[in-house]
Amino acid sequence: MASQIASALANNSEVLGVIGHFSSDATLAASKIYQQKQLVAISPTSTSVQLSGVGNNIFRTVPSDRFAANAISRYMLTKLQKQKAAVFFNSASNYSKSLKSEFTTALYGDGGQVVSEFDFAKGNFNAAESFKSAIAQGAEVIVLAANTATLDQALQVVQVNAKRLQLLAGDDAYTAKTLQIGGAAATDMVLAVPWHILADPQSNFRQTSKQLWNAEVSWRTALAYDATIALIAGLGRNPTRTGIQQALSASDFSANGASGPIRFLPSGDRNRAVQLVTVKPGNRTSYGYDFVPISGL
Repeated sequence: MASQIASALANNSEVLGVIGHFSSDATLAASKIYQQKQLVAISPTSTSVQLSGVGNNIFRTVPSDRFAANAISRYMLTKLQKQKAAVFFNSASNYSKSLKSEFTTALYGDGGQVVSEFDFAKGNFNAAESFKSAIAQGAEVIVLAANTATLDQALQVVQVNAKRLQLLAGDDAYTAKTLQIGGAAATDMVLAVPWHILADPQSNFRQTSKQLWNAEVSWRTALAYDATIALIAGLGRNPTRTGIQQALSASDFSANGASGPIRFLPSGDRNRAVQLVTVKPGNRTSYGYDFVPISGL
C-alpha cells in the first residue's frame, strides 16, 4: 500500500515533497519510488538503520535506532550496573530488528551480553514461558524492542515480569497503552525517545502546541512538526523537486524546529541525541502514570 501511495504522489508533478511515512517498513517500501522519481520524503518517525543512505532524496528528522540502542546500552551498563540482557523483538518488523541488532552490537561493544532473544512473530510465543527462560539463562534486564503490532505481547511480558527485572524499551512503547495497561508493572521502565515535552521547558513549541491541542503532544508530533519546518525551508530556497533536495543536502542547511536545530547528515539522517524517560506514578495523564524525563545523563 505504501508503494502504491508513493507512486500516486510521485506521478503528480504538483507534489514537490512528502512528509512520511510512519513505520520504517512503509518508508523503506516507498523510498525506492521517491528516489526513482527524485521526490524528497522526510520521515518524522521511521528509525530503522536500513534507511541511512538509502537515497539522496530520503531524509528524516528522527534519529536512527543506533542512537536509541547506544543510550539504553549505556544506561544498562553504567547506571544499572547490569551485564546480561534478554531481548524481545518482532522479526517481521524492520524497526524491531534494527533496534535489536543495534542494541546487541552496542552492548557487546561495551562489555555486556545478550543471553537470550525471543521473537514475538513466532506463532507459539508465550510471555510467561519466555520470561521463565530468560531468568533461567541469567538475564538481569529485559529489553522490549516491540513495534506497534506487537506492543500487546510486550505488555504481557511487562505484566509477567511484575517488576522483577529492570525493563528497557524503544520509542514504540511510548504510548498511552503502556501507561494504561502496563500500569504499576511498568513503573520504572526506561524508554529511549527522540524528544519529550518536559525536557525543554523553555521551548516555544511546548507552549503553542498545548494551546493549540489543549493537551501535551508526543515526540511523534514534535518530529512531524520538524519535518514540516524542514520542507518549508527547502521550498523557500528553491520550490522544485531538485531544488528542495539540494537545499536539504546543502552543508549550510539549518532550520529551527520543535526539538532544536534541524540539520541533515549526508546519509539523510539527523545527528541528534535521544532522551531517556521513565514511567512514574503521576497525574499528567488520566491513567495515573506518566512518562518523565531522566535528567543528568
